[in-house]
Amino acid sequence: MTDISELIFDEKGLIPAVVTDSSTGRVLMLAYMSKESLKISMERGLTCFRSRSRGELWLKGETSGNYQHIVSITADCDRDALVISVRPDGPACHLGTDSCFEYPVYRGEEPGGFSADALMELIKGRKTEKKEGSYTSYLFEKGLDKILKKVGEESTEVIIAAKAQDKKETIYEIADLAYHVMVLMTEAGITLGDVRRELESRHVIDHKVKQEKMTS
Repeated sequence: MTDISELIFDEKGLIPAVVTDSSTGRVLMLAYMSKESLKISMERGLTCFRSRSRGELWLKGETSGNYQHIVSITADCDRDALVISVRPDGPACHLGTDSCFEYPVYRGEEPGGFSADALMELIKGRKTEKKEGSYTSYLFEKGLDKILKKVGEESTEVIIAAKAQDKKETIYEIADLAYHVMVLMTEAGITLGDVRRELESRHVIDHKVKQEKMTS
């Protein structure tokens, strides 16, 4: 394990800290830590930073409730930067988004791999900036009742395919259902982070129940 004394802080006594979501690996924010804030973070298991503008310590989530529970802290090869993996209780950005990094600057020609987060961003974009001929934009234009109807129809299709034990068709219908549920989430203002955190809390509860059964 690397000791704090081995880390290199700049002339202002700060070290940059890149915060990532432990579930997805997504970059959530960039902030700065002092030796004091780093020690507090390690003692409490919550991210604590040093504000460069205010010149004071701030515990992430102390005001908003969006605490970041630390999974790990890793230094780079030069010991002058940190990556902090966390389980967030809510959005990382003060604007209410899951990540502070929401504004594309450049996208190369090489296609990126599929991710649910990227699909969610595309769906959100079709709501805020309607595109002619887009089925997703059409759903948002029709509104909640239409979206709910599609979710219901796709749920039925999944049941029919699964009952027929048609694996290929079931996969196809599940993908359709997942897409329409994501459209519903966007319409309702629900993020993937919200769902991940709910599932994570249930996993912890389930794990505790299993332990209790094993020891009883």
